[in-house]
Formats: sequence, structure tokens, C-alpha cells
Amino acid sequence: MFHGAKLRRRTVIDINTAECIGYVSDIEIDEVSGRITAMIIRKHYGLLASLFSIGEMSVPWHTITAMSDEFVLVKSFDFSENS
Repeated sequence: MFHGAKLRRRTVIDINTAECIGYVSDIEIDEVSGRITAMIIRKHYGLLASLFSIGEMSVPWHTITAMSDEFVLVKSFDFSENS
């Protein structure tokens, strides 16, 4: 069984630019189907960022191409839309 908490703090990398986008902070789940719809990425660590959800964006689940114990690779997506 997979636990969503195991995704937390994994580095998220854009495979087109090899740039670190941020870190996984949470996931969004469709209440009706129970499927994961998106991953919430935090651009910055810190207490204030955590308390006020500063610097977070939602990345659609279908953009994920691969996951490891340390990284999540995402394909082309306009990250500026969610900033």
C-alpha cells in the first residue's frame, strides 16, 4: 500500500529544464472517485511558508513522469499559471 505522506519533501524537477521547482507538500484527491488529481508543490521551506501556504502551486497528477525515493519528475506544464 502507498501512503501519500511518503511523497512529502521529495524534490520536484521539471524534466524539460532540469530545474528544481520545489518540494512536495501535499496531494489533492477527488472526493467522488478517490483518485489523486494533483500534487501541491511548495517553492520554499520555512515556518511562515508552511503556516500560510506561501509559495505553493498545484501540479496536475498527469504531468508526473517518474518518482523515486528522493525525486518527482514532471513533464511540460506552465508553472507560472499556478504561482
